[in-house]
Amino acid sequence: MKKVAVLPLRAGSKGIVGKNKKKLLGRPLYQWVLTEAVFSNLDKIYVFSDDDEILDFIGKEYNWSSKVIGIRRSTSSATDTASTEAAMIEVAEKINYDFDIFCLLQATSPLTNSEDINRCLDKVENTDYDSALTVVETKRFLWSASGESQNYDYTNRPRRQDFNGVLVENGAVYACQKEVFIENKNRLGGRIGVVKMREDTLIEIDEPSDWLIMESLMENRLFQFKKPSKKIKAIVFDVDGVFTDSTVAVSSSGELFKSFSLRDGMGFEFLKQENIIPIIMTSEDSLIVKKRMEKLQLEHVHLGVKDKYSRVQTVLNQLGLTRNELAYLGDDINDLSNLSSVGWGVCPIDAEEEVKRVSDLVMTKEGGKKVVRELISTVIKINRKYN
Repeated sequence: MKKVAVLPLRAGSKGIVGKNKKKLLGRPLYQWVLTEAVFSNLDKIYVFSDDDEILDFIGKEYNWSSKVIGIRRSTSSATDTASTEAAMIEVAEKINYDFDIFCLLQATSPLTNSEDINRCLDKVENTDYDSALTVVETKRFLWSASGESQNYDYTNRPRRQDFNGVLVENGAVYACQKEVFIENKNRLGGRIGVVKMREDTLIEIDEPSDWLIMESLMENRLFQFKKPSKKIKAIVFDVDGVFTDSTVAVSSSGELFKSFSLRDGMGFEFLKQENIIPIIMTSEDSLIVKKRMEKLQLEHVHLGVKDKYSRVQTVLNQLGLTRNELAYLGDDINDLSNLSSVGWGVCPIDAEEEVKRVSDLVMTKEGGKKVVRELISTVIKINRKYN
């Protein structure tokens, strides 16, 4: 069965201006759900937006995945009063209803993971449910505006451990069969199944105060990826602020030069001897960096990467590695998501303060001043306990 999803993104947002592009732990909000969708069982993900910047980014930066396609959203479906169903219908028509299961994802639920998506899809594909949605089980006592208890007897208040609680729609994932969507013109219909998600996913980002809560929840979630440490099998190196001191000489014709430490370069010989894979990943597409990495004869070099978190996961999948087998050396906020989630997140001593806060190790050296060599030596020492 062909399973597709729509991720609707409006350019306008009154609660939080530019919400979908605002960075949550160094990544635009919408990329958290999009990445999980790419690594789920979905066949296609349609990013549906009236924002030129988002559509341009999708076209340029997600060409590593054939699953992700940007579609321009009409003005009428991107107003404050337009329903999400209107957006879904517009996408369905644009793709000629070429799907068996239609899924709705919400960027305002960034804690959604690929397993949540897969369980929703499975509910519709492999059971007798016609549609499904994600919910959170919460043990809250509900009251009406008229002062009536809704889900318990206040004269016989149950203990929390004896209380079943209620299931609350968290707005993260919806899935339905094609026939159901056509008949009801709604994200749900027929026999509806529920898929429980973690209680922290009840928070959606609608107001500025929600953002602060979500950032803390996301940071905690990423730290949970840090399973018991394993032997480090690969290291990801940022370039600017790591190999270099974050400065570059520029003329009217472009980039002139960056300075690299020769001693840093020698460290890669040691990595080769220890069978540790070096991975270079930078957001800048620099010819100077390309030439330097060719000189070092490094195989895994990724230049011009704007979504480092997704690319790291892609490389790990290709190498058959997990995040807790990875060390990551970065210095700025676009490294936060990876630093928080790998086995060893590491930064130079002159990194941004937000980066130092989430890093497992802060090196004694500054970027461009042998910090790469220092990390290589440290990783080799760490690995010795496994030999």
